[in-house]
Amino acid sequence: FACENQQAGTMYAAVAPSTFQNQAACGRRYSVTCIGGTNGAPHPCRGGSVEVTVVDLCPSCEPGHLDLSREAFSTIADPDAGKVRISYYR
Repeated sequence: FACENQQAGTMYAAVAPSTFQNQAACGRRYSVTCIGGTNGAPHPCRGGSVEVTVVDLCPSCEPGHLDLSREAFSTIADPDAGKVRISYYR
């Protein structure tokens, strides 16, 4: 992980460079909710939200995107959906 001294656990995320800000985002916690699909998968969201901690940089992520751990993603959405639209707040 790009963040030093972070205990990742299972509910974590990597963030885009614009959010990561040279490790300034390390340790930030976000509440993430699935709000819809992106690739036509029917009803990808499972309802509810998940709390994640930023532990890594996602160099290929676009600004505002989060790359969730598999465990965090599967809490809010069907893993087979691949990508979903989300809302999140700190």
